[in-house]
Amino acid sequence: MLIIAGKIYVAPEHRDDHVRSMAAFVGTTRTAPGCLDFFIAADPVEAGRVNLFERWESDDHLRAFQASAQPPAPVTDILNDDVSLYEISASGLVFPE
Repeated sequence: MLIIAGKIYVAPEHRDDHVRSMAAFVGTTRTAPGCLDFFIAADPVEAGRVNLFERWESDDHLRAFQASAQPPAPVTDILNDDVSLYEISASGLVFPE
């Protein structure tokens, strides 16, 4: 399993437009083979921050999606980012039953 997680920064006055512009892409990505979760969301604390999270079954699924993905044209400049790819070898319940 792979997780891509992090944050990007845009001008605060353009953040909501940026997030809205990605809505259809988020929906399409969630239906891609191997996509377990995907979201782009405005941060509730930092005005210009956008949070990104992706979870994929495998590297093959992620690479196949990336090869054909057609994200929308940017509506604003990305000023900074801190996004990383994590390879997960095990997972379990956070709150045991």
